[in-house]
Amino acid sequence: MTTAAPPAPAPAATRTPLPAARRRARLRRKALPYLLLAPALATFAAFKAYPIVSSFLLSLTTGSGAATHAAGAANYRRLLHDPLFWTALRNTARILAVQVPLMLALALGLAVALNSALVRWRTAWRLGAFMPAVTGLVATGVMFAFLLNTKDGAVNHLLTALGLPAVDWLGSPFWSQMAVVLVLTWHYTGYNAVIYLAGLQGIPKELYEAAMMDGAGPLRRFRSVTLPALRPVLLFTVVLSTIGTLQLFDEPYVLTHGGPDNATLTVSMYLYMNGFRYFDFGYASAIAYALTLLVSVLGAVQMRLMGERR
Repeated sequence: MTTAAPPAPAPAATRTPLPAARRRARLRRKALPYLLLAPALATFAAFKAYPIVSSFLLSLTTGSGAATHAAGAANYRRLLHDPLFWTALRNTARILAVQVPLMLALALGLAVALNSALVRWRTAWRLGAFMPAVTGLVATGVMFAFLLNTKDGAVNHLLTALGLPAVDWLGSPFWSQMAVVLVLTWHYTGYNAVIYLAGLQGIPKELYEAAMMDGAGPLRRFRSVTLPALRPVLLFTVVLSTIGTLQLFDEPYVLTHGGPDNATLTVSMYLYMNGFRYFDFGYASAIAYALTLLVSVLGAVQMRLMGERR
């Protein structure tokens, strides 16, 4: 018995080309997102990408003002052997090592207190804690320059009234650095406390109830529940505060102008001096890229040490 052969497949239909009008409409639909993004991309290219590239090219030149010429990596080699740059870097590192842990510890304690149900008028206290953050940096520096004046400052008047010796806040290398730490701590503690407060309010209460049922006291609940839950927020504030302190300029410039004896000279102030006092823009650009590299490395290390573990 013979079986019938299967029918031959029909020839594939040939694809007819789209009309020109439909092709244009499709191209317009594909180009529309890029047209909508064009203003933002043009703004980024003009005000971000171009200055970044231009400053890097400028760091490869040497000279003062408009009389510049190519110098390759001479500015970066000069940076490695510049004692004033290393002084500014050491000053910035000292202020960072003291101010950031102190400020964040105070901010965390303040956030825990403001989150407590035992505190009355919490909204008013929160507003008061955040108020220093909205004060202008120059105004803050001028205010503390009056408060910390060695002869007529209110802080020294208070110390002497308590029987303590007056402190040469702005004339001693050590105390001038502590004055900068004090100003930064006053200005930014409330700002970070509000960030921590938002993180605390996002922690489920069931975690604390379960810890209490297991017999955990307040300190153990803080260590085993609060700190692990706040880990992303802590990482955010540590990285942000580190970057901000490495770029420190306004407060020491207004308070001490980098003195005494360059004790409060920071990297950003040294950059400013070379660029806008000596008009050595090539060397200032090299300092800016060195600072950018330092910020990137420290940020990556902090992300590595404090980031979420698998």
